[in-house]
Amino acid sequence: TEYVIKNIQWMTGENFTVERGQQQIEEAISMWQVHESWRHWSEFLHEEDLEYSKRHHYRVCWSIPTRRKPIPQATASVYFVIEISKVKPATSPVEVFFTLESSRLIHRPEQCQFREKWLKDIIENKIILMERL
Repeated sequence: TEYVIKNIQWMTGENFTVERGQQQIEEAISMWQVHESWRHWSEFLHEEDLEYSKRHHYRVCWSIPTRRKPIPQATASVYFVIEISKVKPATSPVEVFFTLESSRLIHRPEQCQFREKWLKDIIENKIILMERL
């Protein structure tokens, strides 16, 4: 069957605030198909002022706490960038990208089906590395 990528209506540049950006990221990840045992928190990291745009960087940190291990051994981070153009009209929607911790591949929410396996792989690799040390 063909998968339909769910996406939200992103705000326009003129309506952007750091708080609204974080709310929209939360709204977007609520559409991701991840098991209910996953927990996450998000935070604003910093603003980057470029020649033709402003980029706002956020992090969403994921883990699976359990009764036996309420403090998880490792977490996986997903980094979001909300970019506001300085050359497009202020009524244009913001551009949104995300990358996974330890990866350089840039994803766009409207073009990419998020996979829970990506988070599991990051955490498994961290646990393996800690066990080797």
